[in-house]
Amino acid sequence: MRVLIVGGGITGTSLAILLARAGMTVDVAERRPEWSVLGSGITLQGNALRVLRELGVWDQVRSKGYAFDSVAIRTVDGRLITEQDDIRSGGPDLPATLGMFRPDLCAILVDAAERAGARLMLGTTVTSVDPVRFSDGTTGDYDLVIGADGINSSVRAMLGIDTRPRPVGIGAWRVHARRPKSVERTEFVLGGPCYLAGYCPTSEDTLYAYLLEEAQDRTSLAPAEYATAMRALAEPYGGPWDDIKQDITGSAPINYTWFESLLVERPWNRGNVVIMGDAAHACPPTLAQGAAQCLEDSLVFAELLRERGTADQTLFDAFTERRFDRVRTIVEGSVQIAHWEMHPGPDADIAGLMGRIAVAMSDRP
Repeated sequence: MRVLIVGGGITGTSLAILLARAGMTVDVAERRPEWSVLGSGITLQGNALRVLRELGVWDQVRSKGYAFDSVAIRTVDGRLITEQDDIRSGGPDLPATLGMFRPDLCAILVDAAERAGARLMLGTTVTSVDPVRFSDGTTGDYDLVIGADGINSSVRAMLGIDTRPRPVGIGAWRVHARRPKSVERTEFVLGGPCYLAGYCPTSEDTLYAYLLEEAQDRTSLAPAEYATAMRALAEPYGGPWDDIKQDITGSAPINYTWFESLLVERPWNRGNVVIMGDAAHACPPTLAQGAAQCLEDSLVFAELLRERGTADQTLFDAFTERRFDRVRTIVEGSVQIAHWEMHPGPDADIAGLMGRIAVAMSDRP
């Protein structure tokens, strides 16, 4: 079977690993000319770690990242309010959570895909999926085409699916910084000038910190001005933030993005072309489940394709039947938590909802 995967992110590379190992001919078309990744850190819950173990890259991920099993909430001035054990949704033999530098995760997956035998085509844009045409004018003959090209998927548009991402109303500042020795897990602050201030360790030496504000048009800011804006927002926060603020400088890797959500109704395919990952469902990172759901998509689809041996409508229907309700729970839950962060009130139960979803994610996808 000849398979084309459009997009070399987490969904595309993890699927390439599984399908190439199963003996399929796999091409991955990635529009970027090199493996550069926007972002600072990524938080991986246990169910994501479970898939990474099945991909055979868990040892590498564990050595690069920072694992922990609890979560805490602090006051604006840094005092500890509460701490609790996190749910090990990947099973008792995996950590509850692991933070790592996002480019490190992508590099591990790219390397594993190449070693599995997938052909990675950098700087290649797919201009048509039926028939398959590439930006250099060449064509391709494939039994199956998979759109794993993210929330603004061009494959989704080529299929005539007009579902588009919706802004949630939150803008996120993120910085990759040194880890104070006191930071050994994810911790949040609810209050202060931001909806939420938090951080997650990404290695023995690093963390990523984030500040959530009302979404604003920040395009007029030059990159050098990002540090000034983020540092001003961070100023009231104490405790570990006193150390983190020292690294919010003009040379720090800082980015600003809006939270968005997306859920494409079934079916996710048109003929032998199917979308998955963020191209089909995307959520704000309030539950730290975006990457996990992309990884689960890849695992489930590869499992079903290996079982059936052919890409027909029964395969696509079985895939969406396995995945749709699960990802809808994540998308809706993530948006609800974002709403509670923006509009706190007596009915807001952020911890309770996060716990219930973590329990649900303990079941295999």
